[in-house]
Amino acid sequence: MRAAVKAVVGWQRDLAWALLVTLIAFAISAGGGFKAMTNSNGDNDSLLRLVEVRDFMAGQGWFDLHQYRMGPEGGFLMHWSRLIDASLSALISVAEAFGLSTTIAESFARAVWPTLTYWLTVFFVVRAARRFGGDAATFPAMVIAGAALFFMGAFAPGNIDHHNVQLLLVMAAVNFLLAAPDWRPAALLSGASAALSLAIGMETAPLVAAIGACVAGLFLFSDRQEARTASGFGLGFAGVSALVLVSTIAPSNWGVASCDAFSAVQFAVAVISGVGLAAAASTGQFNASVSRRLCSLVLLAGIVAVVVILLFPQCLRDPYANLDPRLRALWLDNIEEAQSLFQLMKNDRASVIGSYVTPLIALVLLAFRLVRGDRRREVCVVTTLLFVAFAISVWQVRGMTFSITLAVIPLAAWVATWRERTARSPSLRTSMAMVLVWLVSINALWTMGTALATMLTDTAAATGAGSAASECNGPAEYATLATMPVTTVLAVSNLGSPILAYTNHRALAGPYHRNVKGNLLVLDAFTGPVSAAEAIVRGQHVGLIAVCRGNAETSYLTDVAPDGFLADLIKGRLPIWLEPVPGTAGKPLALYRVRSG
Repeated sequence: MRAAVKAVVGWQRDLAWALLVTLIAFAISAGGGFKAMTNSNGDNDSLLRLVEVRDFMAGQGWFDLHQYRMGPEGGFLMHWSRLIDASLSALISVAEAFGLSTTIAESFARAVWPTLTYWLTVFFVVRAARRFGGDAATFPAMVIAGAALFFMGAFAPGNIDHHNVQLLLVMAAVNFLLAAPDWRPAALLSGASAALSLAIGMETAPLVAAIGACVAGLFLFSDRQEARTASGFGLGFAGVSALVLVSTIAPSNWGVASCDAFSAVQFAVAVISGVGLAAAASTGQFNASVSRRLCSLVLLAGIVAVVVILLFPQCLRDPYANLDPRLRALWLDNIEEAQSLFQLMKNDRASVIGSYVTPLIALVLLAFRLVRGDRRREVCVVTTLLFVAFAISVWQVRGMTFSITLAVIPLAAWVATWRERTARSPSLRTSMAMVLVWLVSINALWTMGTALATMLTDTAAATGAGSAASECNGPAEYATLATMPVTTVLAVSNLGSPILAYTNHRALAGPYHRNVKGNLLVLDAFTGPVSAAEAIVRGQHVGLIAVCRGNAETSYLTDVAPDGFLADLIKGRLPIWLEPVPGTAGKPLALYRVRSG
């Protein structure tokens, strides 16, 4: 009884301290003017998510994920989950119920949603660190996690895309897995969290697979208690996956396979693996010995592999294998989060330190623990997951959000050890060592240090020579466009989401891999001759053309096609079928009206 009461109090205390960290982060963001809410800074996903929420609240069907205002006529089918839309819509509805205007209600939701996810993520990281390193690791975890998540930017008010929720759910799954031996419902919640993260987006699939592998490994090499963990995880994973299928996908599409979104593929794998794992863990004939457990797991893995190979072989290929080479060069190869470590070292060496150093330090610490004989389940699980997350970040830098966050767990334990050592044997040497351990464990300090070093060594930055042109990320640049009669706008893909969010117009292009036709049309129009551009403009009923000189995509296209249509517009060479919109010449976003043919 006392242990149970202590666990509840600890849970409440950690939640309260995580709330304090969250309020501090929120106050800092407020002091900075909530920059992510007033300037998207190229965060197209958050803007398009806002558009999706507006469409949903305006009556677009729950199962209808088409974005009708982007791409060719009829739009295209997005691959995002309605679960995020529902949460944001609920917050907006609550705000409106208190008499707030729609605009203010949207701002309320855009501020509250990422703040809530930040709070819960810090909480789950702190709980995991407590289980890994004891009570002494709690305070360091709050400091290190709070700083890391804040400077990541994914939780800044205004960021309402799905990446922060995915990180929250992965850390929830990790925490509950670590808690499973002491609290029986934890394994079920771990499986449920893992399934929900897949429902939100496929980016977490490798980590979910790694969590499942950890559960299977614990079941294989441990006692009956881990069999209960495996059973609970499997049932939670399969059960929530089934709920996701029936609640977010129209019955007519239950048999449709989509590799980039939750569909029949993910459902089949989740149900087979989850139910199979639960059955193996709960049946005496399968779990009586290590050899029998191994045979049951191998058999289960074989069944899953056969199902995927025979029924869904397309999902074993590169998800962007069929992407047009021109779009790959224009879009995928220029997305920083999709670049590998080696590409990042060529293009932005300073960011490498901020993205990879603390996870690497954490892996070294974990390796020392294993070598010294510390093979507790917590150490094995965290080592496996951090290694996988780090490997993902080497392949694509977007994985660093998971590796940096998972690294907090062993780093907090490391700091706690040195704090206790300093308290036991206070001296200048131990105090300096403790301070050094603190400093190298805080990821934000590495990021700020490299940024400062870059500024000091970069002559142009040091002298402040020149000022960056606007990339057209804020609503002010779209004020004139918003007042014009609704039409289809021809603009580079980076401007697609802002056009939809800040105006009532349509946009042909947007940086989304399913909008292949719309993106190719814009690419052909801007890089081809004037005659080709006119044919596309007339064929797609384009009424306006928007050009942002300071946008990186504009510069890229003019470099690729110096004699193309976009380059001519930049040089002021307008064809007879185009006229400038009065008052926009010299503005960040120049507008041109298409004359009727």
